[in-house]
Amino acid sequence: MVYRYESEEDAFEDPEPGSDLDVLGAGPPPPAGPSPSRFPAPSLPRPNQLVLPSNQPPPAPRVTAPAAPRSRVYTSAQPMEPSKRRGGGRLWQVVIGGAAVLVLLALCGLGAAALLVDREPTPPNNTPTYQPNAAPSATAQQQDLDSRDTDQAPLTAKELFPGKELKLADGQPAYQVLKTQSSGSCAVAATDEVADLLVRLGCNQVVRATLRSPGGEHLVTTGLFNLTDRANAERARDRIRQILDERQGRFRGLTAGDDTDALTSAPARVGWQVRGHYLAYALVVRADGTAVKSGDTKIREVLFDMLEAHLSRGVLQRRADIGTAGQPTGVSTEGSGSQSGSEDDD
Repeated sequence: MVYRYESEEDAFEDPEPGSDLDVLGAGPPPPAGPSPSRFPAPSLPRPNQLVLPSNQPPPAPRVTAPAAPRSRVYTSAQPMEPSKRRGGGRLWQVVIGGAAVLVLLALCGLGAAALLVDREPTPPNNTPTYQPNAAPSATAQQQDLDSRDTDQAPLTAKELFPGKELKLADGQPAYQVLKTQSSGSCAVAATDEVADLLVRLGCNQVVRATLRSPGGEHLVTTGLFNLTDRANAERARDRIRQILDERQGRFRGLTAGDDTDALTSAPARVGWQVRGHYLAYALVVRADGTAVKSGDTKIREVLFDMLEAHLSRGVLQRRADIGTAGQPTGVSTEGSGSQSGSEDDD
């Protein structure tokens, strides 16, 4: 039997016979007068005396407990089991609290995401604007010059030599353009085995011009042969040196009046190089018809100006830049040599 103290005003329940607390105070009433007790009754902070009728024996001593503050105190002879209901309520509190924290975190995350979206700049419009007079972009794709299949537009004299003067760089004197020529027969610009070689390798066009050097000391005929592909252009380049050394053929100069006869009669210095499916060439003589020297630095400058600066970096680079076929072309390769100055044996 469990004794429960509810409050200061609550009464105590009587023990039942046979309960665990019978040994503490159950049994016949004690005799009158004071008698020793093995278990003296504890005194209460506020003792309550019970008034009984005189014809009734005094009640048995009651087990009393000290007064406690206004809270419920439980005592028992056996250990008390924890309340399942109380533990269940605490579990629900933990679950509800955790759910509330998760909801709060989710709301905070959504708010932060909305702020980030608002702060992101508007992406720029990448649609290109057409500019008819704009120069080709440096990052634009280049046209493949390695074959006529990917570079089908024919050459023109205006493309190679657009004016009466050819100025390669600001601050430098200009070359004077004396005459231009465009032909579908490559043999007009070469003789014998050189002409035959170009025809066998698919040359279908030559565009050339005669120019006077800035100082007037040299004349040069220069231009491009249009072959089928890069492989044939390289074959022509490699074979031409052997033909010139064996005097089995030569390049022709283009005369442009009586004062340019040296192009067909005087000893000349020639150079050639390949870029894509084009073979560029230049033939330089002294304007007075005298023999050229192998160490003449001025002739080397004229060859470089025509082959590399003008035809490769100028004409062919512009042609590559305006296309969209794909990959850049390789580095141009060149050769040079000498040939006799007479065409009487042609």
